[in-house]
Amino acid sequence: MKKSNSILAMATIIALMLGGCASTGVTTSGHLTNVELSSPNFRIVATNVSGEASNKGVFGVSYGFGMAASQLALIPLGNDRLLYKNAMKQLWDNFEAANGPVTNRKLALVNVRYDSESLNVFFYTKVTAVVVADVVEFQ
Repeated sequence: MKKSNSILAMATIIALMLGGCASTGVTTSGHLTNVELSSPNFRIVATNVSGEASNKGVFGVSYGFGMAASQLALIPLGNDRLLYKNAMKQLWDNFEAANGPVTNRKLALVNVRYDSESLNVFFYTKVTAVVVADVVEFQ
């Protein structure tokens, strides 16, 4: 009887873990753009503009390592788990707040850096993704 109770408890725990939520984000995109920089046709508009996004959960685990961020939680405490998308949106929002709207401007992000961190305390977990870049404007 004890063995069947422990098997039932283990099966319940596994079912709950598989029924939770998972969020992963690894940004390994590569873009190649050729820009002629033989003449001074650009200016640096802003440096170290940043944006970040976090996701929290209960009964789970998260890890952040460089540009990789991942979380597995039984009970998510947020609806939007697109960390890098939200971090980039916040980056552009922060840029616009300090430098005006981006519409009708020839802007590019350069020196883009990604970072992430995680916090795991007892039953609580939190993962954060950060994007930092410089912005140049072409004339």
